[in-house]
This record gives sequence, structure tokens and C-alpha cells, in this order.
Amino acid sequence: MKADVWQQHSLLQLAEVDAGLARVDHRVKRLPEQEELERVRAEHRAAGDRVATLGIAMEDLDEQVAKFESEIEGVRQREDRDRALLQGGGVGAKQVGELQHELETLERRQASLEDSLLEVMERREELAAQRAEGLARIEELDATVSEAQHALAEAVAELDRTRQEHLTRRQELLNTLQPELVDLYERQRARGGPGAGQLQGRRCGACRLEIDRGEMARITAAADDEVLRCPECNAILVRAEGFKK
Repeated sequence: MKADVWQQHSLLQLAEVDAGLARVDHRVKRLPEQEELERVRAEHRAAGDRVATLGIAMEDLDEQVAKFESEIEGVRQREDRDRALLQGGGVGAKQVGELQHELETLERRQASLEDSLLEVMERREELAAQRAEGLARIEELDATVSEAQHALAEAVAELDRTRQEHLTRRQELLNTLQPELVDLYERQRARGGPGAGQLQGRRCGACRLEIDRGEMARITAAADDEVLRCPECNAILVRAEGFKK
């Protein structure tokens, strides 16, 4: 295939544009802003789970508080009944002794229940304080997530602008190149790797491998408008201006 030297050099510009597009696509998949957003979202979920767990624990303690308060109220009612019987004076000496013994037992029971209730209420206060801290942390993380989302949106928008600039430049170059040369270039790209590379000494700019002396002799002897291929990677091999001088 024959192609003007300027067309072959335009092909190198096209390869640079395609490399730029590949870098944009690579960066989109590994944006640090995306990683940061995922990190703060994970922290936000963990904080939310922690607050939910504390809420459940507090509900359990509320049930215990209600149970202890009900039991204490039952004991007090029993004490009031026994005291009323003793103060009424209508009970025998044996029953008086039994009532006094029961009152002592009820007092110990009430003291024990009140101690247990106090422990539960103190534990609930601790959990309530932890939950309040957790809710405050969630509020902070809400703002952090919003900031991370904004940073990601800006990064994506910048990459989109860069991609569009590359695509515009790519189309401009394609409009100047002969179709047969573009087809050859695209077929090579479809195999993976660059479609074209500049000859740098004895090294192919596409695959970075050195070309042996026999092939170099053939390349040196070729006409300037001859479209050459790298013997190692098959990419279009573009010679620098003044290559034979």
C-alpha cells in the first residue's frame, strides 16, 4: 500500500488520540473520587447499622424497664394492702406476724427490683448517648457523602470533556486520511494494541521491540510513501522524516 508521508504522520497523531481515549477509559474505571465515595458510603452504612443496633438494644431495655416498673408497682400494692390490714386492727396475733414477715420480704424484693431497674436505666442512658453520637456522625457523613458525590461528578464531567475533545480531533484526522489506510489501521487496532507506531532507531514505537538488521535493511530500502508494517507486532510502522539521511 502507498500513502503520502504526511498521511502516515497523521496516522501517528491518530494513534496518540486513540491512546488518549484509552487513558480516559482506564481512568474512568479507577477514579479516586469513586473510591472515596464508596469508602464514605460504606462508613455511612456502618454508622447507620450501628445506630439501628443501638435502637433495638434500647427498645429491649425499655421492655425491661416497663417490666421492672410493673413488678415494683405490684410489690407496692401488696405492701399497701398488708399495711392497711395491720393498721385496721382486725387481724389476730399470728396473722400480724405473718404480715410483718411478708412486708419485710416485700421490702427486700422492692429494693432488689429498684436496684435492677436503676442498672437498666443507667445502661439505657449509656446507649442513648452512644446513639446520639452515632446520629451526629451520620449527619457529618451525609455532608461528606454529598461532597464526595460532587467531586465525582466534577471528575466525570472533566473526563467527558476530554473524551469529547479527543473524539472531535479523531474525526478531524479521519477526514484527512485515505480510507484504505484507515481500514488497515483499524484492523490492526481490533487485534489489540496500537494501530501504528513510529520507528525509533531500530525499535518499533507500537510494541517497543527491536527490529533485526535484515528487516531494517528492507525498511531502509523502501520508498518513502510505502506503508510498512512492524515485523514483530504488525502495526503500521511510520518512519521519521529524514529517516534515510
